[in-house]
Amino acid sequence: MMDGQASKRPIGLRSFRAKFILVVGGAVLFDLLVSGGLALWNVQRLSRDATLEVGQGLEAASQEYIRTYADSTAAQVSLLLRQVHNDVDTLAGVLQAQIDNPTRNSDVGTAIARTSPGSVNLSYDEKGKWSQNAPGSASVVSVWGYLLGQDHQPRPDVARDIETSAVLDLVAPSLLQHGASKLQMYYIGPKARPIFRTAPYTDQAQTFDRLYPGHNEADFWDFFFPGLYESWQSWARDAKTRPVGDDITQTAPYTDAITGKLIVSFFHPLWTADRKDVAGTAGADITLDQLAQTVENVKVAQSGFGFLAMSDGNVVAINSTGEKTLGLVSASGASGTGVTGLERSLKGSSQPAIAKLALDREQGIQHLLLQRDGNEVPYIVIVKKLPATNLWSSGPVRQEAMLLGVVVPEREIDASLYAAQAKISEATNRIVIYQILAILMSLLIVAIAVFAASKRITSGIRALAGAAKRIEAQDYSVRVAISSKDEVGVAGEAFNRMAERISYHTENLEQLVEERTAQIEDAKEEISALNAQLQRENRRLGTELAVAERIQMMVLPLQQELEEFQDIEIAAYMRPAEEVGGDYYDVLKNGKRLKIGIGDVTGHGLESGVLMLMVQSVARALQEAGNTDAVEFLANLNSALFKNIVRTRIDKHLTLAFLDYDGKEMILSGQHEEVVIVRANGEIQRIDTMELGIPIGLEADISAFIKTREIAFEKGDLILLHTDGVTEAENDAGELFGMERLCREALRLKDQSAEKVVSEIVATLMLFIGSQKIYDDITLLAVRHR
Repeated sequence: MMDGQASKRPIGLRSFRAKFILVVGGAVLFDLLVSGGLALWNVQRLSRDATLEVGQGLEAASQEYIRTYADSTAAQVSLLLRQVHNDVDTLAGVLQAQIDNPTRNSDVGTAIARTSPGSVNLSYDEKGKWSQNAPGSASVVSVWGYLLGQDHQPRPDVARDIETSAVLDLVAPSLLQHGASKLQMYYIGPKARPIFRTAPYTDQAQTFDRLYPGHNEADFWDFFFPGLYESWQSWARDAKTRPVGDDITQTAPYTDAITGKLIVSFFHPLWTADRKDVAGTAGADITLDQLAQTVENVKVAQSGFGFLAMSDGNVVAINSTGEKTLGLVSASGASGTGVTGLERSLKGSSQPAIAKLALDREQGIQHLLLQRDGNEVPYIVIVKKLPATNLWSSGPVRQEAMLLGVVVPEREIDASLYAAQAKISEATNRIVIYQILAILMSLLIVAIAVFAASKRITSGIRALAGAAKRIEAQDYSVRVAISSKDEVGVAGEAFNRMAERISYHTENLEQLVEERTAQIEDAKEEISALNAQLQRENRRLGTELAVAERIQMMVLPLQQELEEFQDIEIAAYMRPAEEVGGDYYDVLKNGKRLKIGIGDVTGHGLESGVLMLMVQSVARALQEAGNTDAVEFLANLNSALFKNIVRTRIDKHLTLAFLDYDGKEMILSGQHEEVVIVRANGEIQRIDTMELGIPIGLEADISAFIKTREIAFEKGDLILLHTDGVTEAENDAGELFGMERLCREALRLKDQSAEKVVSEIVATLMLFIGSQKIYDDITLLAVRHR
């Protein structure tokens, strides 16, 4: 009844519900207005930034697209030229090989003349006064009149060139069929006998007569290519005079005498066998159409185009739209050298911006104003340089880097920018309207939600407040009825459980105190009993470990035992890592024979110490039994220990090595750490024992694995035996003591007594370890020959 009546009370200005509505509703309203205003402001700002970023991005992307397009087209042109270069290189390689091997050259020529006589049999033309082979051969060979004798037959040296150049018939057809498309491939002889052999067969000499009157009375090279042959001769004298580090020489575009097409020739000079002069050339022609097709197919945006030009501005490839846009004027004229070139220069353009275009270096993206229909239209131009090559146009060969240009109107590039900006503005306006509607809708929803939540939340809180007052009045029977499953409901359930506990503890307080007191007394007695048992167990274990430690130390050699030997001085040191260690060393004497042993049981502690005692006992028994054979001694010791290990279920084994000395020989057997020997002259010898045996206790019979090694032991020599507790000891920095440091210390102390050697090395080791914990047993023996 109390809860129901509280929920029906009117909302007072000082009530929690009123405060909740004012604070929460006001905060949410303020948040909506601020966030909505910020959202609208951010949308406007985002629109401006997006427009700017998109504009810059589209401009950068468009320019990058133009650059990429120019790079791609340049790569295509370069690839076409490289393919032609490769084919000419191949043909030149075959012909050069013939020149370098005169015997094979003669044999090949004779063979071709015999099997394909049409390739070398020539007919004299009375009208043209030259000789040429008949159609039907794979190639045509023309011999000019000044290379013929009075009988109209080729001179003997020319006849040899005719035969040997016939190897072109074997190579050229395949090169023409594959690789880059080529118009023709040919061989031209040296200046003294410039025969002209071309594949495929054409009416070569007849065409020359028609196009180049007088060529038959002039030197071929001087008539058609003045200065080219002389450039090659200078290369033969000094390769550094080549403008570009390649033998391939390219001509400027010119009119082909045979086809009448504009072509570009690629020459590869051939050298005499001694490489001191020119022996002719291999060559190939491609039409300008092949280069022009790649460039004229360039299409950027709607009316963008490309052009290919020489470094002097002469445009060799461009489509008709581009030619008109750039204001180019085509003109052909004879050069006086026997070939006709193409003249269509950027420098002669009717467009001032094009005529002034920088061609000596790449400028990146350039913005130019070009005249078009009486108006100035902005264009974007990019010029790329192709790889440099050797070029002949007239006179000496020079370096040439052709230029590839791409031209596109700026308005076509900017069209997408304007469209994007319009779309962004439209989207911004739409977002602003939607945002305002969303804010208004949110205000309505928030108002309804705040009123509903305030009623639900505050009703439970009022019920809890009333119940708390009744608890304060010591009415512990009160319970709160809250049906909600939220945090208020959880608080109500917790309140009810708390009230139940308070009621229970209040009613049963004395009984609970007595029960808890009895439990504490029982626990105290149990803890006392456990403490007493633990103390007894600790005393027992301490006694056992002390006994084991005492036994272990008792079986070690006595000092007087170590001093019994006249010609040998022995000193030893052992320190277990725990009360009972797993290291073993012993000095056993039987008559004149002396056996010195050292070993290391895996791990340390009581079990390792017990196994060490077994080793000492068995070794002593075998020594006393007169077992003098080192291999048999170790095998028998292993057999006895293996059986004990099986019986006692000790999961351990050990490395073990012995030195046997009879006054003359020192024999080493068994596997353990390296043995260090410091000779009297200061030489250090390290003996690896890995091949002298295997660990003891792994197998029942190890006799097949045991080996021995005789060690020279002369007066003044020092032998060090150690366990890995010495070399693997760590300092505070985690650094190991190591074999190198042990050897240095041994060398430093080589003239000292055995006792001094051991004590000094141990002192150095302990200083090295410092405050670091010792993790493994440490054992060190020194044996000195007096």
